[in-house]
Amino acid sequence: MVMKKEEYREKAKETIDNIFAKIDDLEKKREKVSEDTKKRYDEIISDLKEQREELISRHNELQSASDEKWDEVKKAFSESAEYFKAGFSKLFSLFKDH
Repeated sequence: MVMKKEEYREKAKETIDNIFAKIDDLEKKREKVSEDTKKRYDEIISDLKEQREELISRHNELQSASDEKWDEVKKAFSESAEYFKAGFSKLFSLFKDH
């Protein structure tokens, strides 16, 4: 089943909301890691926060994408969202390791 544009836009907004909530939650969990791990943790969180702006920009592009640009913009948004999944995996591994 192919997702319609409006459905995809709504799902993209949910993705952004979930990512922001996870970042906030992970910042609260920072205190649970050892001091030597906090530096790496802070680097990853900082990087994710920087990428958050790109994700918002990609989402804005989704809102106004023409039919000709839709697939390209959709792909760029998906790639940005995947970046966050990788970052979250790195952070969660810090909890497992320590």
